[in-house]
Amino acid sequence: MADDEPTRAARLLDAQAKAERLFAEIEERGLVAPGEGERAVSDRVRDLANELFGTTRHWHKRIVRSGPNTLKPYRENPPDRVIGADDIVFADFGPIFEEYEADFGRTFVLGDDPVKHRLRADLGEIFAAGRRFFEAAPDITGQQLYAEVERLAAEAGWELGGWHAGHLVGEFPHETVDGADTESYIAPANDTRLRRTDKAGRSCHWILEIHLIDRQREFGGFYEELLTL
Repeated sequence: MADDEPTRAARLLDAQAKAERLFAEIEERGLVAPGEGERAVSDRVRDLANELFGTTRHWHKRIVRSGPNTLKPYRENPPDRVIGADDIVFADFGPIFEEYEADFGRTFVLGDDPVKHRLRADLGEIFAAGRRFFEAAPDITGQQLYAEVERLAAEAGWELGGWHAGHLVGEFPHETVDGADTESYIAPANDTRLRRTDKAGRSCHWILEIHLIDRQREFGGFYEELLTL
């Protein structure tokens, strides 16, 4: 029997809280460090999740990217790269906790490069501004929210690194609606309302993801978490 909506919301929030704890431990334990390969860091994060929460599955591929690899959108698979001493690195993980999906991403800056530190700060600010825009518009579409995130990025001097700015999230595996390449994403082609129900009559919940890039300097950053709860 499917969970009722308050239970679904609580479990999605609990899954995100666990993911947030995982990322706090990544930073505290210094897992993102110069001289480490991206895949090795990804494997250590996987092992840490298992240590903290028991054997953990992931609903999408585990991503750790550094330097020029941070320019690449999710669907690409750049070659493994060794993290440098003055690098920027982002991690994007989708662990499953009690059959509910989390999707969480953060950026780490090694060294003192002021532009990289500004990028990391802007990620959180643009996420917050995008969420405020969403909250202020009850009938907002995916198209409208994407356009606002794109505007906020340009205003701060960055480009968006991907074709969308977020997606549906829910019980594993989350159900994709008809027209999955559009209606399941916060994207220019999605002119449907984000606040709606799926085919089973459940509320749609969304992840907002901010992927900012600087093509000239060849680096980017990433930030994502729940938008709707």
